[in-house]
Amino acid sequence: MAGTESLSQVAHARAPLSVWFGIVLLFALFGVIVVAIIGPWPRTSDYEETRAKKRVENLKTLREEADKALTTYGWIDKNKGVARIPIERAMELTATDLAKQKPTPAGPIATPETQATAGAGASPVPASPVARAPASPSPAAQSSPPSPALPSATKSP
Repeated sequence: MAGTESLSQVAHARAPLSVWFGIVLLFALFGVIVVAIIGPWPRTSDYEETRAKKRVENLKTLREEADKALTTYGWIDKNKGVARIPIERAMELTATDLAKQKPTPAGPIATPETQATAGAGASPVPASPVARAPASPSPAAQSSPPSPALPSATKSP
């Protein structure tokens, strides 16, 4: 009985290997058949020519539709009352509307703050052109009156 168990184990262990080998062989046979059937078919230039003609026709149709949409009047949504007008007329209407408006002055242009790149721990340089007074006034600054152009951080005693 011990001999029959070992034979069944050996046969059972080899069965999956033979199954995989059979599957691979079937795929290879299928590939050979496909190559044998499709391989000899020559690709003719007619195929590429017909595709090129079809692309040219599609492009011509697309351009005609775009030209029609840009040069004619038509309804976009009749229920909502939205219509399409020719581009030339739209530009004329826009130009007359803009000509009627009074130009408004532009606001101030904000400049980006410049950063000091001298040191790694350097603080950013202020972007305003007004110089700031030192935090601790010098003795000469206390005796002279502050100038009107520069704000003074000093307090009178």
